[in-house]
Amino acid sequence: MKFIDETIILVKAGNGGNGCVSFRREKYIPFGGPDGGDGGDGGSIIIEARDGLNTLADFRNKSKFIAQNGKSGGGKNKRGKSGNDLVIKLPVGSIVYDSKTEELICDLDHDKQTIKIVTGGTFGLGNTRFKTSTNRAPRKKTDGKKGEERQLKIILKVLADVGLIGLPNVGKSSILAAISMAKPKIANYAFTTIHPNLGVVLINDYEKFIVADIPGLIKGASTGAGLGIQFLKHISRTKLLLHVIDIERNNVEQILKDMNIIIKELKDYDSELIKKDKWFVFNKIDMLDKEQINTIENFVKNKIKSKMFFVSAKNKSGLEGMCDNITEYMRN
Repeated sequence: MKFIDETIILVKAGNGGNGCVSFRREKYIPFGGPDGGDGGDGGSIIIEARDGLNTLADFRNKSKFIAQNGKSGGGKNKRGKSGNDLVIKLPVGSIVYDSKTEELICDLDHDKQTIKIVTGGTFGLGNTRFKTSTNRAPRKKTDGKKGEERQLKIILKVLADVGLIGLPNVGKSSILAAISMAKPKIANYAFTTIHPNLGVVLINDYEKFIVADIPGLIKGASTGAGLGIQFLKHISRTKLLLHVIDIERNNVEQILKDMNIIIKELKDYDSELIKKDKWFVFNKIDMLDKEQINTIENFVKNKIKSKMFFVSAKNKSGLEGMCDNITEYMRN
């Protein structure tokens, strides 16, 4: 299924049913009087968050949702049937805006969370309602009210505890595959990952954390270059960022440059992102000898203050210690 994380839909609640003008016409009852019933309420539209959904692809071919109208009232004081409510299921992590006013309507952050997004129109009154001591045969009735209508913009932000960020082809997907049950596409070319992948890391029978592999960022991602602008928003929900850096080329100046590119893109996109806890993961140590690794480690530890891990996704070296630290972090 294609990953889609933004969509615009039109939602329209049902109209209320009209009231009825009717009079009793029964044998042996010469003065039957009015018996027109009320209409039914229009159906509302409800949004519900559901675990297990991870894309907005279902809205690719359907962008208009209309709830049932209420039925009109009938004779013998019969009330019209109310329209059924329409429930739209969205992935947990979806944020719903009014597309015209840009008002934030709701942030769906847990399973089975519901919100009535538009309300159905109220019913119209039948002529029975207008009978008085001075007006025994009213011919007045009212029409049902129209249901509310809104155009919604829905943005899906991946819910994860840990986000893997970095330039393309640095080994984020390989790390995700090595520490979790996820099976992301892995290949030796840039932009292998074209949508966020989620993996669950099991700590024990009672604890786990979720890792998101965010598609590779490049210089200018915050202004639309590459794929980054489409997925930077997913980072905002994570508690911890793991900045993955490829050290295969054994070039300390290039390593520092790569680090600064990502830091700048985070800051330019949203200044709040740079405030998130961020650890550095130097990948592909299997391509270097111990002396080369020590040289890089001595260089970078004078440049950054946060935690650092030297790992190899290929042979899983260093990953257990990294996961132990993440586990401890999540517990605090």
